[in-house]
Amino acid sequence: MGMLAGFFPAHAEAVNFPGEWFLHQPVPEKIQSVLAAVPEKGWGPISAGLYQGALGAYERGQFDVAESWYYVAAWAETLGQTQADAGRRWLETVSRARLLNPNVNQQAIGSLPSEPLAKLVPPNLLAWLLGDRAFSAAFFDQLSAEDYLPQVLAILRDLHAADPHHFATYGQLALAIALVYDSPPPNYWPHGQVKPAALPRQLPQPVDAFNFFVDSDLHGVTLHKLATLSASELKFAVDLAAPFSELQWAQRQIKSTLAQLTKTYDLVRYRNDRLEAQQYVWPSASYELARIYSEGGICVDQAYFASQAGKARGVPTLLFRGEGQDGRHAWFGYLGAGQRWVLDAGRYAEQRFVTGVAIDPQTWADLSDHDLQFLSEGFRKLPPYQQSRQYELFAKLYLRLGKTKEAAAAARKAVNAERRNLAGWETLLVTVESADFRAREGLLREAELALQRYPDLNAFFVRARAESMRARGEGSAADFEERTIARKNQGARFDLAVDQAAETVARVIKDTPLPEQMRVFRLTLRQYGEATGMDFYDRVVVPFVNALVAQQHRGDAKVALAEARLVLKPAALSQLDKEMKTLAESLK
Repeated sequence: MGMLAGFFPAHAEAVNFPGEWFLHQPVPEKIQSVLAAVPEKGWGPISAGLYQGALGAYERGQFDVAESWYYVAAWAETLGQTQADAGRRWLETVSRARLLNPNVNQQAIGSLPSEPLAKLVPPNLLAWLLGDRAFSAAFFDQLSAEDYLPQVLAILRDLHAADPHHFATYGQLALAIALVYDSPPPNYWPHGQVKPAALPRQLPQPVDAFNFFVDSDLHGVTLHKLATLSASELKFAVDLAAPFSELQWAQRQIKSTLAQLTKTYDLVRYRNDRLEAQQYVWPSASYELARIYSEGGICVDQAYFASQAGKARGVPTLLFRGEGQDGRHAWFGYLGAGQRWVLDAGRYAEQRFVTGVAIDPQTWADLSDHDLQFLSEGFRKLPPYQQSRQYELFAKLYLRLGKTKEAAAAARKAVNAERRNLAGWETLLVTVESADFRAREGLLREAELALQRYPDLNAFFVRARAESMRARGEGSAADFEERTIARKNQGARFDLAVDQAAETVARVIKDTPLPEQMRVFRLTLRQYGEATGMDFYDRVVVPFVNALVAQQHRGDAKVALAEARLVLKPAALSQLDKEMKTLAESLK
């Protein structure tokens, strides 16, 4: 809910709904009364009044009732935004995040009317949305600032109009489609090693995609019962790059069970000839699944084939890309038996590949490691998290009311109920005065320990604490704390060590004398380089060499690259070996 600009909950003109309403769950008659009041009162005062009622229920300890009314208030707030404002905020958000791609029709967004978002939703769907707590909880839990709200609601409207019965049964599928199909995919999706002429990179029409999955599920073609999966899982199934004709081919030809899905990767014959010729881009005019199956391909083609074949069977899948000791690699992951993620299908362990990076189809940004771990662990479906979520919702509401003390108390309850509630930790940190360094660092340390099983989150909180220490003049102590990231992850998460190395070198490149730059680079190379291979080369060596060239220090750039080769020790004729030689030639 932090992504909604919305109306201030304590609005002076808040509608005073009867207090007895908030002693019980919102029933259809109350929902209809809320909607009937909109023409006269307006969405803003209505949402403010509903938030106040929900807060009253929370303070009486009626948490389930409070949460249900909270969602009704959140819908009123959301629907009261104008389409023009929602579009403008979305453009600003994705632009800041560098996620605005050329396929977005900015002119159409700039022409949106100054009418409330409620105008996009017919009355029968409005009543259903406000009255369905499970769908509302998923909607507001999953919604992000990178979701284009006018299109999300328009897609939900179209899916509901096409088949209200199936919409109610497959509500999570409908939500997943709305959150993924709200904006066009970028040109680097699902991967960049195939030309646009061979793979157009267009999502299907939302209603067609919904019907495809529902029909597949009803006819027993899917390997998961789609009605049992959440939108947070299904969004990795609905991001279809292959057209329906190819997906139907995969349904007929690829008969792997869920337990055997890993083997679909190896159904595509590996083309060593392409690797040796450094032909990393798909050479044929067609990228059809059947063509990949018959002609063979390199790892990225194997991963694409396996992930699309999985989606054809209703299995959420991910295409991973990562870097190992001597080269880059691609593999895939999927939601396996027991709704647990298998994240290493086709991954070569002996090459020490990092966890890998996958695209989140909801935002088209890289997916974080902890998001996948959270999904796999499934704790968000358990009672402790549900209780924690309730505390967190009202902690944020208290913050919006300016009641910092009450917000801190609610956020503390949230993280005590479920230590993995990241949003609870973030809210709790907001309640601390920015000038109170000691209190803030104490909280960061607590969060760091609570989330130590998630290396990327642990590293994030360590860096935040180090930044705070550096701001109060404890530079040496901050450097020591940051070095613990590499020590803790040595041998398991080389990518986090490289994160620290890249950050260290980037810091000295700016306004630092050449001798100091070379000293820090050499120290970083010795500390992190030997075990990290290709990843270190891409993110530390290449940027540093390029920076030296830009500073007119070409000779030193040659020295840095030569020293990197001695430490990284690329295998002869490996991808890393060839790229280092190419860079060396460019420096002559």
